[in-house]
Amino acid sequence: MTRAVVFDLDGVLIDSEQVWDEVREGLARERGGHWHESAQRDMMGMSSPEWSRYMHDRIGLRESPGEINRIVVEQMLERYKDGPPWLPGALDAVRRLADAFALGLASSSNRELIDVVLEAGGIADLFKATVSSEEVAAGKPAPDVYLEAARRLGVEPAQCTAVEDSHNGIRAAKAAGMTCIAIPNSHFPPGDAAAEADLVLGSLAELTVAVLS
Repeated sequence: MTRAVVFDLDGVLIDSEQVWDEVREGLARERGGHWHESAQRDMMGMSSPEWSRYMHDRIGLRESPGEINRIVVEQMLERYKDGPPWLPGALDAVRRLADAFALGLASSSNRELIDVVLEAGGIADLFKATVSSEEVAAGKPAPDVYLEAARRLGVEPAQCTAVEDSHNGIRAAKAAGMTCIAIPNSHFPPGDAAAEADLVLGSLAELTVAVLS
């Protein structure tokens, strides 16, 4: 029985995976790094300490991981200044499910970005717990961010349903012992990991109380 629903953010509520890709690739090319086509997929789900270290070590940026993180977050906030790129039905889905379940959020985005996005959508108060993977030991596909979300919600992971879009996100939710609903990301589809989800939906419009009950 589902008592809580835990959303991912990027690729589930906001259409931002390609924004992250553009910002990080742009920085890499501007600063003389060695960008490669699998870089964005490699970094999907990583926490900010992990992806900034990846950009330093693997992409070859000279700046420290902390400075890389600062620059990327600053540029992401600039991209969001006119409002986050909400996916169709995202705000309605959150409001609809908040009437029936406790809501959590388990995101690889930095805390500052999470707070800005939820406030911009007027939905911050609907979430009883939000967790950034920078606040736990390891990013997705490790289960840490989902386990912490369940802990803050006061709900056993087995009584939580995660809503994910990416391969690392699906695996993180399942590793945490949660039911997982996948809504595949059109820009970066989850591939074989979609088969690991308990249910695959085509859009947020299909994410109803009845589906979760």
